[in-house]
Amino acid sequence: MANVNITFNGKEFLLSCDDGQEEHLIELSEQLNKKFVELKSQLGNIGENKLLLITSIKIIDEYFETRKKIEEKKKELINLSERFKELKSLVYQYKDDKEKEIETLSKNQETIKGEIEKNKEIYEKIIDETAEKIETFIKKANSDNQIQ
Repeated sequence: MANVNITFNGKEFLLSCDDGQEEHLIELSEQLNKKFVELKSQLGNIGENKLLLITSIKIIDEYFETRKKIEEKKKELINLSERFKELKSLVYQYKDDKEKEIETLSKNQETIKGEIEKNKEIYEKIIDETAEKIETFIKKANSDNQIQ
């Protein structure tokens, strides 16, 4: 345990604290003394005990207000976290949907490519057959013209 001399309301006090906590104890006592002096200047000399009580109530009020704000911020953070999880889920769902859509479009594209190739072969065959029939017709027409 460490001992620390502090000054409060113009009086010296010797307090004990855990080793390594000396600076923190000094800081706390300075803040308490500051609040005490502020209230003393506002309220006048109403007695040390009453002033200490009012100072304590003011400090505990600040503490509870701070705690209340922290709890509100925690709730906001939890809400934001839940909304982020929902958004993340929507993003993954959107990604999955788009991947399925791309896969479907790729399959459709392959099917269409196959149909185009098949139709190309059919059209080439039709053109070749038609060209042969035209040639045959022309030859026959020429040979009929030569006979007459």
